[in-house]
Amino acid sequence: MKKIIFTAITTLFFLTHCFSQDLIIKKSSDEIKAKIIEVGTSEIKYKNFDNLSGPTYSILKADVFMIKYENGAKDVFNDEKQVTNPTISNSDDLFNKGKMDAVRYYDGYKGAGTGTLIASLISPLIGLIPAIACSSTPPKEVNLNYPKPDLMKNNEYYDGYTSKSKKIKQGKVWMNWGIAFGVNLVAVILLTSK
Repeated sequence: MKKIIFTAITTLFFLTHCFSQDLIIKKSSDEIKAKIIEVGTSEIKYKNFDNLSGPTYSILKADVFMIKYENGAKDVFNDEKQVTNPTISNSDDLFNKGKMDAVRYYDGYKGAGTGTLIASLISPLIGLIPAIACSSTPPKEVNLNYPKPDLMKNNEYYDGYTSKSKKIKQGKVWMNWGIAFGVNLVAVILLTSK
């Protein structure tokens, strides 16, 4: 009995730990899964999330767009000199700006994520239906929450913003399904152990 309870608690801790990570989003829109150690004046020190006991890495703060912490807080690093001139000419720059803006402003995944979580808590199999449906469809226009309507008229910016928004939505939906699956697994283990 004690082994089963220990296994259930360990499984629940593991599932919670799997989803608790910091995310460094570079200005190039590359992402690094990490555990932030220190945010200094010119650099950020972190450990790779896949190897927390490994070496400490550092990245220049000037190369980082934002840090999303495991608790949901965000640090956005804007270079004031770049913000004063908002004209962007290169289509790759517009695409990447769209992706970075989506990370910063898009939060329309909450309904899809919450619906999937609730349905999956009832049954992970039932939860697969909204998870698949929500993750396969792009976010609704009304939920995009984009900062500047003029930029959305540009195809490259629009494609970058909507593609990143869809990835954010998919990640949130499947994370909530995984959490519900873990809760159901622990519940089954506890109920069958009696």
